[in-house]
Amino acid sequence: MGIERRLNQVIDRFLESGKITGTVVLAYQHGKPLFRRAAGYADREAGKPVEFDTIFRMASLTKPIVAATALAMADRELLSLSDRTADYLPWFQPKAPDGKAAEMSIHHLLTHTSGLVYDVALEHLPEGQAITCGLLNTDLDYEANFGRHNAVPLAFKPGTQWAYSFATDILGAVIAKVHGRSLEDAVATYIAGPLGMADSGFHVTDIARLAAPYADSQPTAVRMTDPYFAPGDAGWTLGFSPSRIFNPKAFQSGGAGMVGTADDFLVFLETLRTGGGTVLKPETVQLGLSNRIGSLASDPGCGFGYFGAVVNNPAEALTPQPSGTVRWGGVYGHSWFIDQTNGLTVFNMSNNALEGCMGEFPGKIVEAVYAQ
Repeated sequence: MGIERRLNQVIDRFLESGKITGTVVLAYQHGKPLFRRAAGYADREAGKPVEFDTIFRMASLTKPIVAATALAMADRELLSLSDRTADYLPWFQPKAPDGKAAEMSIHHLLTHTSGLVYDVALEHLPEGQAITCGLLNTDLDYEANFGRHNAVPLAFKPGTQWAYSFATDILGAVIAKVHGRSLEDAVATYIAGPLGMADSGFHVTDIARLAAPYADSQPTAVRMTDPYFAPGDAGWTLGFSPSRIFNPKAFQSGGAGMVGTADDFLVFLETLRTGGGTVLKPETVQLGLSNRIGSLASDPGCGFGYFGAVVNNPAEALTPQPSGTVRWGGVYGHSWFIDQTNGLTVFNMSNNALEGCMGEFPGKIVEAVYAQ
C-alpha cells in the first residue's frame, strides 16, 4: 500500500468519526509533493468545505515563524541571542524563585528555558493581576499584560530547566522593540514578505476563507465557544478565544497569535529544510534545527532547538522518525515535522482543538508516512 492510500485512509477514518472536522494534509519529499489533500469542512454548520487556501488560526505554528524572524534579525546583527531580555524590555524583569534578579536571554526565550511556563493559574489571578498567555482575548499591550509577571516568580532560574511557555510572546515584544514597528511588520519584513506568505499574519486577510474552530467532544467535535476551556483531562488547561484575531487592541502574540494557510506554512518549513533561502543564513538554520538545550529534560527522547522539538532517541520518543527530526504543532489543531535525513516535510492543519495537535490523528499521519 502506498503513502497516498495510507494517508487517505487515516484522513477518511477521522473525518467519518467526527474527531476531525476539516484538514489540509501535505507531505513533500525533496521538495516534491508526495501527498496533498484538503478534506472535510472549514465550517461544518454552513456546509463550507476546506480548501487549500483555507485560513486557519495557527496557535503555536506562530512560534517557529517568530523565532525565524528573531534569527533573521540576529543574522543582520540587529540583536544577539546572548542579549539580556531586560535590556530591550526594562519593564519585564521577573525574579528567579530565590527572589534574585534573573538573567534571561533571547536564547532562553527561543529554547523555552527562560523560567516562564504556560500556567492556567496566571490567567486566574485577581483582576488587575491576571496574565493572558496569548490565546485568550485582551485589550492589553505587551507591557500592561506581561509587566504583571514581575510580581510572580519564575518557575526556575533561566537556563536550568526546560518548560514549554509563552516565552515566544516576550520574544515578540523584543522583536517589535528592536524593529521599531509592530511584530507583524517585522514578521512580514524578514520572513513572510520575502517568502510570499501572503495570508500569514496577525490579522485575517479574507474572512470568507477563515475556518471555524472546533473542540473535542463526544461523539463528534463541537463548534468552539468564546471563550472556550478544554476539560480537565484534555492535557491543555489554557483558555481559547477565537475572536482574539479580530481585536486590534490585543498584543500580537508571538507564541500563538497568527493565522495562515497550509501552503504558506509549507513554504516556511521547506525554507528551513533547505537551509534558509534568502531569509536566513544556512548555519543559523542548522543551529535552529539542532538541540540547543543540552541534556535538559524535555519531551521523552527529544531535545529542543529554536523551531521545535528535536528527536534525539527515536525509541524513547516512540516514533519512526529518525534522529534529528524536528517537530511541533499548534493547539488549534496542527502538527508538523521536518525529517532532513529523508528530505521530508509533512504536516496537517485542522480546525480541531486538541485532536489535530495532541490527539491520535497526527500520530497516525506519522505512521502512514513511514509505513512500509
